[in-house]
Amino acid sequence: MSQPVIRAFFDEPTNTVSYLVADPQTKEAAIIDPVLDYDHKAGTVTTSSVETILAAAEEAGYRVVWALETHAHADHLSGAPYVKAKTGARIGIGEHIKEVQRIFRPVFNATDLKTDGSDFDHLFTDGETFRIGALEAEVLYVPGHTPADIAIKIEDAVFVGDTLFMPDFGTARADFPGGDARKLFRSIKRLLALPPQTRLFMCHDYKAPGRDAYAWETTVAEQRRANKHVHDGVSEDDFVAMRTARDATLAAPTLLLPSIQVNIRAGRFPAKEANGVHYLTIPVTFKSEAHVG
Repeated sequence: MSQPVIRAFFDEPTNTVSYLVADPQTKEAAIIDPVLDYDHKAGTVTTSSVETILAAAEEAGYRVVWALETHAHADHLSGAPYVKAKTGARIGIGEHIKEVQRIFRPVFNATDLKTDGSDFDHLFTDGETFRIGALEAEVLYVPGHTPADIAIKIEDAVFVGDTLFMPDFGTARADFPGGDARKLFRSIKRLLALPPQTRLFMCHDYKAPGRDAYAWETTVAEQRRANKHVHDGVSEDDFVAMRTARDATLAAPTLLLPSIQVNIRAGRFPAKEANGVHYLTIPVTFKSEAHVG
C-alpha cells in the first residue's frame, strides 16, 4: 500500500485547512478544499493562497489531477476554478450538491444556476473509489453539517471536511438549510467506526481554549476517546440536544452569503454583467416593521 504525502496549508483569515495530497510514486496529486482570497470589505479577490499550494506542487514535481471539495463551504470561497485553470485538474464534489443548489437557488434568485451539479466536473457517489496515481481513494457520504458533505479516504488518511473538529473543539454546526444534527451524529459514528489508527484531517481549526497552536490532524482512536461532543458514551439524543442548543447561539459565518452562491457554482462567480463586472447578491430580510425609504 502506498502512503500519501500530505501537506497542509492553513488560511488564518477563514481558519481553513487546505491539503496537497500526492502519490510519491507517480507524482500525481490532489488539492482538497482550496481557498480563494476574498476581501469582503473591498470586494476584491486574489489567489495567493492557491498559488502557494501550486508552487509547492511544482517544486515537488507533482501533477495536480483533482481539485476536491468536501462540501459547498459557507466560510470561504473556493479556489478550485483557479486550480483547474492552472493545472487542468477536475473539480469533484459529492453528488448531493444538487440538493444544496436546489435549496439556495431561490434564496439568491439565481435563475442562471443549474441544479444538476453540472458546474462540477465530477459528482462522487457514496462508496465510489478513484485513484490519485497509485493511491486508492474512497468517498464516504457524511451528511449533517450540510446535505452534501463527503469525507475523502485516501489510504489510511481521511479528510473529514467540516464534519469533525479537533477533539478539544468538538463537531460542526448543523443548522444551515438542509443540515441535520441527527444525521451528523450518524455520519460521525461512521467515521469513528474506521480502524483506530486511521488518521483524520480537519478542514478547520479555531484553537480551543487553553491551546496555543492551531492543529488539524488526529486519529479515530483519539476522537473516540476525547472528542468533547461525541466521545464514546455520548448518545445520539444527547448529541442532538447539545448540538441544537449550541447552534442556536452561533452567528452566521462572515462570508456565508458570498461563499454559498459562489461555491454552489463550483467556485465560479455569477456571470459578468453588461459593464464587465461580477456582482454577488445579498438577500435582505426585514425583521421588524420599520420602513426604509
